[in-house]
Amino acid sequence: MGTALVAVIGTLLGSVVTHFFQRQTAERTAALARAEQLRQERISAYSAFAGAVVDYRRGQNDRWHRQSEAPGSDSAESARMESYRLRVAARQALYRVQLVCDDNAAVDLAVSAFEATNRMHEATDEAERSLRSEEAQEAVRAFIATAAPGVR
Repeated sequence: MGTALVAVIGTLLGSVVTHFFQRQTAERTAALARAEQLRQERISAYSAFAGAVVDYRRGQNDRWHRQSEAPGSDSAESARMESYRLRVAARQALYRVQLVCDDNAAVDLAVSAFEATNRMHEATDEAERSLRSEEAQEAVRAFIATAAPGVR
């Protein structure tokens, strides 16, 4: 009887310990899965933002050139409307970055990249347009350089 009691207590203790360790393992696995999912979401958001701002920058350059070549023309109006569409896409991508990024410096750089791109069409001459275009491109590079370590 004593041996049976020890066996039953040992089995119960083994079950409790096994349950404890399995629960810890499951919690760790779930935490790792959440962290990886967030990392993947950040990679997706950051790359989508960079792509959207690059497209918007191209659209802003095109808008400036069409307006400079033939103010008020159909091509100038078409380029302006396209730049609006690209701005919306870039702003949506910026919102995604703001939702998933926990690095305030990276978010600030993303906002700066968007704003630099948004101001490009206001350039008064080719030299200023070129400078603004380069500033917008550099702002995207700065964002990527700051955000990238958070997803490695």
